[in-house]
Formats: sequence, C-alpha cells, structure tokens
Amino acid sequence: MISISVTALVFGVVFLAELPDKTALAGLVLGTRYRASYVFAGVAAAFTVHVVLAVAAGSVLTLLPQRLVAAVTGVLFLAGAAVLLLKKDDDDEEIRQPRDQSFWKVAGAGFMLILVAEFGDLTQIMTANLAARYDDPLSVGLGAVLALWAVAGLGIVGGRALMKRVPLALITKVAAVVMLALGVWSGYEAIAG
Repeated sequence: MISISVTALVFGVVFLAELPDKTALAGLVLGTRYRASYVFAGVAAAFTVHVVLAVAAGSVLTLLPQRLVAAVTGVLFLAGAAVLLLKKDDDDEEIRQPRDQSFWKVAGAGFMLILVAEFGDLTQIMTANLAARYDDPLSVGLGAVLALWAVAGLGIVGGRALMKRVPLALITKVAAVVMLALGVWSGYEAIAG
C-alpha cells in the first residue's frame, strides 16, 4: 500500500535537493537543443534506474538495528545539508550533441548523461536514506522518481523562467534546511530510541 504522506515528503525533499543540481541544468541545455519529449524520455528512464538502485540499497539498511540506521541516516542527512551549503557552482560542463535528432539518439544521450552524472549523487544517497528510514520502498521510490521527473521536466521545458524568478541559492538553502531538520530528527531518534 502506498503512503501518500511518505510519498509527498520524499517528493518534497528530493525535488528541492535536485533543483540546484547540475543534471537539472544539463536537462535545460538538452531541452533547448532537441525535442523536449525525446530528452525527457531518456532522462526519465535514467532517473528511474537510479531510484530503483537507491531504494534497493535503502531496503537492505532496514535489516540493521533501527538505532544504528537512524544514526547513520542522521549523519548522512547532515552531510548532505553541508554539501548543499558549501557547494560551488560548476555549470561549465560540456554536453555532447548527438549527430542526428532521432528519438533513440536524443533519448540515449539524455539517458547516458544522467546515468553517469547521477551515480552516487546526493539525491540518490538521500533516496536510499529515506527508504531505510521509512521502510516503505514503494512510497519512497514513487516520491523520488516523481520528484526527479518533475525537476527534469522543469529543467527541460521551463528552466530558464524558473531560474529568473527563484534564485538558485534560495532553492539550495531551503533544501539544506530540510535535510538539516531530517538529520537532527534522525539523530534524536537514534539517541532516544
């Protein structure tokens, strides 16, 4: 059974953490060069693969003692908040263009770009943490994949308008505060039992 509250929480946390990420900017660049639906198909498929791997890793963590999982999760959330707060902008990465505009070439380029760029990314680690914390892989997976797809869609279709209206620094700080709160809460649960 899917928990709407867990799905919504995961969606919010992952969405905020992914917005300032370089892959959202990569989606924006690909979306300006190629047909948006082709780019989205490849990017969405890559994000789905990452969420499945993250939820599987998080589900394995639920086999450990709950206090240990809460402590590890808390530390990782706090580390994630620190990464977001201390992160420097580096959006000068080169994106290779496929030679033709066919669905498979464009979707394949989007898929490979995201697949490689997102391994070990903050949102993948965060998704694993949330899967361990809530022991509800379906709800966590659904919330994470919908958040990543939403960010990809925003980046591909409306990224320029969003970045003009909402400063990237503000989005990053909100995501860091949410992760900080989750880290403190997990730490409290580890100590209080």
